[in-house]
Amino acid sequence: MAASSDTVVTPSSLRQAFGNVFSLFILILIGVLAFSIRLFSVIKYESVIHEFDPYFNYRVTQFLTKNGIYDFWNWFDDRTWYPLGRVIGGTVYPGLTLTAGTLWWILNSLNIPLSVETVCVFTAPTFSAFAAWATYLLTKEVKGPGAGLTAAALLAMVPSYISRSVAGSYDNEAVAIFALIFTFYLYIKTLNTGSLFYATLNALAYFYMVCSWGGYTFIINLIPMHALLCIVTGRYSSRLYIAYAPLVILGTLLAALVPVVGFNAVMTSEHFASFLVFIILNVVGLVYYIKGILTPKMFKVAVTLVISAGLIVCCAVVAVLIALVASSPTKGWSGRSLSLLDPTYASKYIPIIASVSEHQPPTWPSYFMDINVLAFLVPAGIIACFLPLTDASSFVILYLVTSVYFSGVMVRLMLVLAPAACIMSGIALSSAFGVFTRSIKFASIGKQVDAGDTGNGVTQNDVVKPDKTEEPPKEKASRKKKKEKENVEKTPIVAKSERRLLMLPMEASVVAILLLMLLGAFYVVHCVWAAAEAYSAPSIVLTSHSHDGLHVFDDFREAYAWLSHNTDVDDKVASWWDYGYQTTAMANRTVIVDNNTWNNTHIATVGTAMSSPEKAAWEIFNSLDVKYVLVVFGGLVGYPSDDINKFLWMVRIGGGVFPHIKEPDYLRDGQYRIDSMATPTMLNCLMYKLSYYRFVETDGKGFDRVRRTEIGKKHFKLTHFDEVFTTHHWMVRIYKLKPPKNRIRGKTKKSKSKSNSASSKRSATRKKNPWH
Repeated sequence: MAASSDTVVTPSSLRQAFGNVFSLFILILIGVLAFSIRLFSVIKYESVIHEFDPYFNYRVTQFLTKNGIYDFWNWFDDRTWYPLGRVIGGTVYPGLTLTAGTLWWILNSLNIPLSVETVCVFTAPTFSAFAAWATYLLTKEVKGPGAGLTAAALLAMVPSYISRSVAGSYDNEAVAIFALIFTFYLYIKTLNTGSLFYATLNALAYFYMVCSWGGYTFIINLIPMHALLCIVTGRYSSRLYIAYAPLVILGTLLAALVPVVGFNAVMTSEHFASFLVFIILNVVGLVYYIKGILTPKMFKVAVTLVISAGLIVCCAVVAVLIALVASSPTKGWSGRSLSLLDPTYASKYIPIIASVSEHQPPTWPSYFMDINVLAFLVPAGIIACFLPLTDASSFVILYLVTSVYFSGVMVRLMLVLAPAACIMSGIALSSAFGVFTRSIKFASIGKQVDAGDTGNGVTQNDVVKPDKTEEPPKEKASRKKKKEKENVEKTPIVAKSERRLLMLPMEASVVAILLLMLLGAFYVVHCVWAAAEAYSAPSIVLTSHSHDGLHVFDDFREAYAWLSHNTDVDDKVASWWDYGYQTTAMANRTVIVDNNTWNNTHIATVGTAMSSPEKAAWEIFNSLDVKYVLVVFGGLVGYPSDDINKFLWMVRIGGGVFPHIKEPDYLRDGQYRIDSMATPTMLNCLMYKLSYYRFVETDGKGFDRVRRTEIGKKHFKLTHFDEVFTTHHWMVRIYKLKPPKNRIRGKTKKSKSKSNSASSKRSATRKKNPWH
C-alpha cells in the first residue's frame, strides 16, 4: 500500500509535467523564430558576408580551416598595414573564429559539406537562438519560467540585436551576446544555489566571453558592482562569496591566456575594481566568520583588528595600482573606456575613435527604432523587480541602469541594452498577465457565488478556521519552509489574501489583456519590418527604389573584382581605412591601413595624403610603395557614406599627427563646402580631385546629389595620377600613380653650362666629361 501510494500521480505533478513539456516546445519555437527572422538578408539578396569587419573575420576563419590552429596563432599577415604587417594570432579575439571553425569541422566530419562562407553567414542566426534560450534561463532565475519565456521571445525579435546578428553579419557580437547573457545566468544561478559547480562553469563562460569580444570588461565591472551593492545593503552570504571569488581568480587566470588580453587582465584599470571588491569581500567574510565563533566582547576586538588589517591591505593594493598606472597618460584606461566614462574624451584627444559612426551617441528615435515598445515596459519591469527585491532582481536592475548609461554614450552599445530591456519587459508582461488572469479567475468565482452557489463560499470560510485549529503543526511547518525559501532568496508564495488585493474588475482585466496583445502585435510587426527592410541589406550590395523599379548597386564587388584581375599580386592599394578589410579579403591585395586602426600614425599619413595637393600626396604614396588609390564617391547616385562626407575626419586625424594640416583651411566661415565658395585648399586637395575628376561629364553641370549643390572646380586635369577604373555608378574610383619621371636635368644642364662656360674661359685646357 505504501508503495502504491508513493506512485500516485497528483494533479499538481501532472500540471507541472505538462508545463515543462509545453515550455520546452515554446522554447524550440522561439529558437526557430530567432533563426528564421534573421534570414531576410539571404532571401532578399544572397548568402554574402556583410559590412567591413566581418570580411576580416571571414578571411581569418578561412586561414584557420585551411592551415590549422597552430599556424593561426603564429600567422603574420603581410597583406595589411604595409610595410608594418600584423601578427593576427596576438591581435584578434579568437572566439568567433574558433567557434565557426569548430562548427565547420563538425559539419564536415558528419559528411555535411558546407563551405566556410556558408558557416560564417549562418553563425550569427544560430547563436541568436542560443542567446534567446540563455535569456530564458537568466530570467527564470529572477522571476520564474513565465517571465523567462516572455523575455526569450522578446529577445528573439528585438531589432537592436537583429542589427548585429542577421545572416551574414559575421562579427564578434554574433557570439558575444550569447556569452554575455549566459555568464550572467551562471552568476545568478550560483548566487541562488551556492553551487561551486555553477561557479566553475561561470568562470569558463567568462573565459569564452573574453575570447569573443572586448566588451568582456563590462562583465568584470558589473559583477563587482553588484557584489559591492550586496555587501553595502547587508545582503552578504556565503553564496555571494562562492559566486564571486572563483570568477575573479579562475576567470582572470583564464583571461590572461588569451593572447590579445595577456597581462592586461591584471595591469589595466578596467580590471582593478574586481580585485578591490575581492579584497573587501574577503574582509567581510572573515568578519562574519569571526562573529560566529567568538563572544560579543572578543568579536569587537577581532573586528577592530580585521578592519585595520583590511584597510592596510587595501591601502597597499591601491598604492601599488597607483604606481602601476601613474606612468600612463591615460591612467591605465584604454581610449575606448575613457570615451565611455567621458563622452567628450574621444572628440578631444582621439579623433579616430570619434570618427566611427558606431561610436557616436544615439538619438532619441534610435531607442524607439531598436527596442520599440520595450522602452515603455522597462519601468514596469523595474517596479516588479522590487516586489520582492532579491539578489537576482537587484542584479538585473543594476544591469539595466549601467547599460542605459553606456547606450546613451555609444550607439553601438544599444546591443548591450537590448537583453536588459527584454528581461525587464518580460518580467513586466508576465507580472501583468498574472494579475489580469488572476483577476478574471477570481471574478468568475465571485459570479458563481453571487448566482447562488453559496456552498463554496461557506466551505471556504469554514476551511480556513479548522485549518487554524485542527492542524497547527502543518502551518508551522509551512511557515518554516517559507522562511527558508526567503533565506535562499527564492520568490515567496503570495498568500491568497494578498492576491485578492491585486484583483481588478473583470472588464478592466479583459480590456488590459487585449491592449497588451495589441502592443505585442505592434512589436512583432515592427521587428519583422526592421529585420526585412532596415537591417537585412548588406553594405556591399546596395539597392534603391524609384518610379521605374528596383535598382541594385554592386559597385564595390565590381571594383574589387577589377583589382583582383587587373593588378599584380604584390601591388599596394591605398584607401581610407574603412575599406581595408574588404580590399584584402575580396581583392587579395596589400593595403596600407585597415579597420583594425591600431596605428594612428599610419592612418594619419593616409589622411594627410588625401588632404594634401596632388604632388605632395603623390610623394607620400610613392614613399609607401603605393601603386593604386581607391576612393568611394556617392555624388552621382546619392550615396551619403562616401569619402567626401568622411573627409573632415581625414583632416582631423592627419592634423593630429602632422600639424601643417589645419581643419580651418578646408572650411569657409566654419562651413564645409565643395561648391564655388569652397576654399582653395579644399578645391586643390587630392580627395576633391580624385572624387570629382570628369564628374562634370555626367550631366554637364557637376551636380552632387549628396551635397545637393554644383561642385566648385569642374574642369581640371590630373598630373600625377591616371584614372584606370570607375564603376558603373561611379561609386568606386581607382587611380594609378604615374611613375616618376626620368631625371632629365634640363635646368641643371643650363645652370651647369653657364658655370662651365665661365670656367672654360679660365681654363680652356680642361677636358669635357663625356657622360654629361
